[in-house]
Amino acid sequence: MDRPKLEVADVFRRYGEAYREKHGGSMSTAQRRVMTAIEVCRTAALGGQIEQCDACGHQRICYRSCRNRHCPKCQSLARAEWIQRRQAELLDCQYFHVVFTVPEEIAAIAYQNKEVVYGILFRATGETLRTIAADPKHLGAEIGFFAVLHSWGSNLLFHPHLHCVVPGGGLSPDGTRWISCKPQFFLPVRVLSRLFRRLFLEHLQSAFNSGKLQFFTTLERLRNRGEFTRYLAPLRKAEWVVYAKPPFARPEQVLDYVGRYTHRVAISNNRLLDIEAGQVRFRYKDYRNQGQQKTMTLSAEEFIRRFLLHALPDGFQRIRYYGFLGNRYRQQKLARCRQLLGMQPPLASPEPPEDYRDRHEELTGVSLRECPVCHRGRMFRIEALAAHRFQAINDTS
Repeated sequence: MDRPKLEVADVFRRYGEAYREKHGGSMSTAQRRVMTAIEVCRTAALGGQIEQCDACGHQRICYRSCRNRHCPKCQSLARAEWIQRRQAELLDCQYFHVVFTVPEEIAAIAYQNKEVVYGILFRATGETLRTIAADPKHLGAEIGFFAVLHSWGSNLLFHPHLHCVVPGGGLSPDGTRWISCKPQFFLPVRVLSRLFRRLFLEHLQSAFNSGKLQFFTTLERLRNRGEFTRYLAPLRKAEWVVYAKPPFARPEQVLDYVGRYTHRVAISNNRLLDIEAGQVRFRYKDYRNQGQQKTMTLSAEEFIRRFLLHALPDGFQRIRYYGFLGNRYRQQKLARCRQLLGMQPPLASPEPPEDYRDRHEELTGVSLRECPVCHRGRMFRIEALAAHRFQAINDTS
């Protein structure tokens, strides 16, 4: 696939210094780290090597990647490795995609308290799905699922929500049966929404009572208990959006589809259309108009601001596993699920190649060693290039 002509890195390199000078006082350490990592990714700053084709003699310079999880250029191998690990966990059943969102008023609190409120979002979502699924009035089973945090809409504004992928069934309480969902139906979203709202607000109130929430600028008044209570009051009656997308036709479709979500960043390079005269133009989907493709133009300053809204706290786990997919008993419970579904045990996976280029080719089918000129020879290293100025900045968690 051809590389995009424009990159988020181009915006940062052209306008990032001016942005730091103007907004440096309000930037978090995580935001600074994200900017720097993307700016230096695959440049001389990180070092690299000179390669030469063993057939035609073509030479090229290959610089190292930043490997930061916010970088649009560094997600393909991580995504492919994650998909490979999940292949053995697929079950022969329906799969559902359920999305949990929060109101704008909660998003405002979340932005100033990312680690705490993102944690509440995961906790409330996990408790909601497992509680309703375990209720005999609905499914009466222990389910398993994973959830992926996204914090953006297509226009790059702050919109935290969780994408959950759930097998359409679960283990009976005594572990002797597989209980399947009804065809094309997982759980009632209205029931999910009501419980999710209650649990989320309970956990948020508990975080406030424990002094774990901080409020600044327009939300500073919420430091007062009475103001905080009044702020949440309308949300206790509002409709919280939880929706289930149509089930996947085949289990194999799950990972192809979900792979687009697990390692996605706020905006991919191929959505950028133009960077000129302090303006950035890009494609986006207008979901209020049936997902129509439209273009948006922002000042470079606003584009950078919106991109940095989505910098995750250091070390925060944005993919989490629950129920029989929980890490502690995953292999044991998955084996029981396969047995009850009449599936064969998965074949043992071979040890992955040590060289990242071999892993990339094995997982994606795209060779990083093939000569881009003659397509016959193989590229091999002839000279190492030292890193300049500073060390690589990684955030791969």
